[in-house]
Amino acid sequence: MSKKELYKAQNIQFLQELSTQEGINSLPCGIYYKVLQTGEGKSSPTLRSIVTVHYKGTLIDGKEFDNSYQRSCPEAFRLCDVIDGWQLALQRMHVGDKWIIYIPYTMGYGTRPSGPIPAFSTLIFEVELLGIA
Repeated sequence: MSKKELYKAQNIQFLQELSTQEGINSLPCGIYYKVLQTGEGKSSPTLRSIVTVHYKGTLIDGKEFDNSYQRSCPEAFRLCDVIDGWQLALQRMHVGDKWIIYIPYTMGYGTRPSGPIPAFSTLIFEVELLGIA
């Protein structure tokens, strides 16, 4: 088994084991999430919404690849401009919600690497939805 095949298998196994843990929810597309905090907001974003979020992104080994908290500056972007996993998960969130979202590689960067993120990576994001415009 090549290094790439082994990494892919480790990521698939990670999600399989995660799916049996208490407090883990799933979406039909294979995304898992855990609710850390429930906000007071009543509306959820649509694909055309501009969302403001704080987030931290890690790989299954805990290696961090991005962190808006460290920059002390939340990020704002149009939801339709980000990876599929974010598009699907954030449309389920409300302002003030804070989730850990586990995105399989098929809903993330797929079979190609992206900067510090290897191909076939499960992406783990701690996301706090701060606002919707």
